Amino acid sequence: MDKDYVCEDWGTETEWTQFKVTVPLEQLDDTSAVMSMISNYLQIEDYSDIDLKTCYGDLIDESILNADKTVASVSVYLPANSGTADTVSFLKSRFADLGINATLTISGVCEEDWANSWKAYYKPIEIGEKIVIVPAWEKYDAPVGKLVVRMDPGMAFGTGSHETTRLVIGLLEKYVRGGERVLDVGCGSGILAICASKLGAKECFAYDIDPVAVKVAKENVKDSGLDNVKCDVSDLLRGVDRTGGTYDVICANIVADIIIRMTPDIGVHMGENSVILASGIITERACDVIECFEKHGLRIVEKAEENGWCALVVGK
Repeated sequence: MDKDYVCEDWGTETEWTQFKVTVPLEQLDDTSAVMSMISNYLQIEDYSDIDLKTCYGDLIDESILNADKTVASVSVYLPANSGTADTVSFLKSRFADLGINATLTISGVCEEDWANSWKAYYKPIEIGEKIVIVPAWEKYDAPVGKLVVRMDPGMAFGTGSHETTRLVIGLLEKYVRGGERVLDVGCGSGILAICASKLGAKECFAYDIDPVAVKVAKENVKDSGLDNVKCDVSDLLRGVDRTGGTYDVICANIVADIIIRMTPDIGVHMGENSVILASGIITERACDVIECFEKHGLRIVEKAEENGWCALVVGK
């Protein structure tokens, strides 16, 4: 190792210890093998193959996009009383034997802080003319005429803070006038379906490939007191409810490549006056998505942009 280790003290209430090893990318596999001798649960940070701003279902933070792609990190979390000195000694010995040039950082993690510290950065957000997204744990007195949507995103994407979500919510205000049947593909926290319901949609169906996201969405729907929003697991449009006919508004706040992939199958879910609200598209990929829609007999009704992100309104 190029140095012994750095120890960061997070206070006296620490319950877990994080052992994080950073190595040159080419030594990642050997490093993972060594770390797996300590714990089977590894957290691996390898950003070498990320060249877009998005991946399926999630939006990638700018810090990850700008991360050093020549190195990678592997972390394990052990109980604080598990014997830090013995673990460090074991890692130093193994890495020396294998010639691994590793930097080890040790941090204490308080479980409560770990679970809740992010909440300090999530505050009420006004979107469009009507919607206010409010964290579930925040006290908030709504101004007259505002629709409050309380959210606890948990481990799912969708707090309303990202441009892509704001773009779709702004479009929902325009295209949900009351009585619509709404489909949200890749629902994350359920935020778009809940907003559509608050705006007057008659029925909302929210789907995600991630069961954790669906669980979070169901909890948010329940906490919102809504009985017209159904959440379930599906792989894009496979498994989507078709018993009630077509949808008036279809939301797809995903990414360009996934929108392109599902476009050939989306027409059967649309009526003559239906619209798709497609977002999660970086502006550099907008032309690709537009070309795909038009190739499959769809037309661009409207285009909205914010800080390098694009949302499209698409009709038949």
